[in-house]
Amino acid sequence: MIRLYLWRSTRWRLVLVILLGLILELLLHQYYYHVPRPSQHHDPPFQIGCKEPRTDAPRENATIVMLAQNADLEQALVSIQSLEDHFNRWFHYPVTFLNDQPWSEEFISRMRKAVSGETIFEVVPSEMFGYPGWMDREDAKQSGLVQEANGIHKGGLESYHHMCRFYSGKFYDVEALKSYRWYWRVEPHVQFTCSVTYDPFVEMAKTGKKYGYTVALWELDSTVPSLFRAVSDYKAEKRIKTTALWKSMIRPSRIPWPLRKIWRFKQLHDASGDEWNLCHFWSNFEIADMDFFRSQEHRDFFEYLDRKGGFYFERWGDASIHAWAAALLLQPHELHYFQDFGYFHDPWRVAPANAKGGQLPDSKALSGRGKEWAEESQNGVGCRCEHREIRNFQNWCFNKVQRATHPTPWPNKIGWQ
Repeated sequence: MIRLYLWRSTRWRLVLVILLGLILELLLHQYYYHVPRPSQHHDPPFQIGCKEPRTDAPRENATIVMLAQNADLEQALVSIQSLEDHFNRWFHYPVTFLNDQPWSEEFISRMRKAVSGETIFEVVPSEMFGYPGWMDREDAKQSGLVQEANGIHKGGLESYHHMCRFYSGKFYDVEALKSYRWYWRVEPHVQFTCSVTYDPFVEMAKTGKKYGYTVALWELDSTVPSLFRAVSDYKAEKRIKTTALWKSMIRPSRIPWPLRKIWRFKQLHDASGDEWNLCHFWSNFEIADMDFFRSQEHRDFFEYLDRKGGFYFERWGDASIHAWAAALLLQPHELHYFQDFGYFHDPWRVAPANAKGGQLPDSKALSGRGKEWAEESQNGVGCRCEHREIRNFQNWCFNKVQRATHPTPWPNKIGWQ
């Protein structure tokens, strides 16, 4: 009896030790992905309130970029006119229009009238806006049809796959953009609703920023089932250090080792069984440093992903690719959230929650009103924003990706309509 008791006691002690060890390991694993908030703001807005634009200040080597087709003329005019009204009428940056087909005379003529700076019209070479040379085109086209049949968002649009691949790793090598360092990406049919009376290119360069955005939200998981595994495998292969931004985009497994490795066979999971939380930046608005994208580290990253075929056999979007590139290769303080920009892209509108409303004055009325504007909204973020009705909406991804730079969560700082 004594021997039996001792054996049972020892066995249960062993089980208890193993159980406690697994719990401790799981807690440590969860803690590893915790990103503490800083005590000070590491990504403040570039400007508080309204100030008169410094039209005589030096400019950065930058251009506004729009990828469009001739059929997009009316929607493109909406975007360009909005950008001119709210920013470029004071700074006159050049606008580079990119198209995979020759431009029509009407598109060129009307855009030249709308843009206050220089206009450049470039036709993107087919090797940049098309299937990679090694890919079987018929297999890729068939995959697109299958995606469409399965309800994958824009999975059946061949040109959309080309666009995602182009913006993920080709656009910065277009001949018309080679001489520029900075770009501001603008899509057809977007609108800006706050005046930008400072030069964001200058501020990005001054503060060491590499990538700027306005929207962070969830990716559609059906479009990127194998993307995170490919990215995480690349990170492990290259032994890239884990950044705070990378941690903020991971949902760590709640299953203890070694059981959690079973989940490595699931979509959206890495080899360790941890999961992508699907947070990413919306790339239809970007202000960024093309030298970052042109770096050898980024080129290697894109080429690795391109060889996986996911731009066609799945529907990998450039927004997620840019977000993962930032998480791999940048530090959180090198990103900037343009919280003072009012921005609309169907179906979401984002606007500063504490900005004062009001109609945008014409350029003549603005002259000499810098002091008055500053008095009107000296403590607010955002200048002369046209949308005042603000309600909070889905700030979870904002809170995650900005955790390393912002002392407090965003629910009371940002508004969505």
